[in-house]
Amino acid sequence: MAWANGLKPQTAPKSALGKVLHDLLEQWPYLVRYLEDGRLELTNNRAERSIKPFVMGRKNFLFCNTPGGAQSSAVLYSLIETAKETGLDPYRYLLWVLESAPKLAQIADKAWAEKLIPAQAPVKCKANG
Repeated sequence: MAWANGLKPQTAPKSALGKVLHDLLEQWPYLVRYLEDGRLELTNNRAERSIKPFVMGRKNFLFCNTPGGAQSSAVLYSLIETAKETGLDPYRYLLWVLESAPKLAQIADKAWAEKLIPAQAPVKCKANG
């Protein structure tokens, strides 16, 4: 275990405290990342709050008892929450995506799906627009 200050550890590496300290040192660069970029938040509470309804209701979602259904639910939920976070009306955004996707998929462009990200959405998809 490499210690930044050159001091030897005072706890046994196999002890519970030793394991925690080792994990802390391993994760330190990630733990302080928010200090390097002022846009980052200290916690992920906002992300956790946004997925809470999904976690609470996933047993009630139709077709989530299969891997394909779970994947579809995750994709749709991700689109809805991303739309909310970027100031889009989720209904109008999904309507635009579902109308545009078949047309774009017919074009021989491999990056057609990138044209459907929230940043590319038209003004009519804005929440108050």
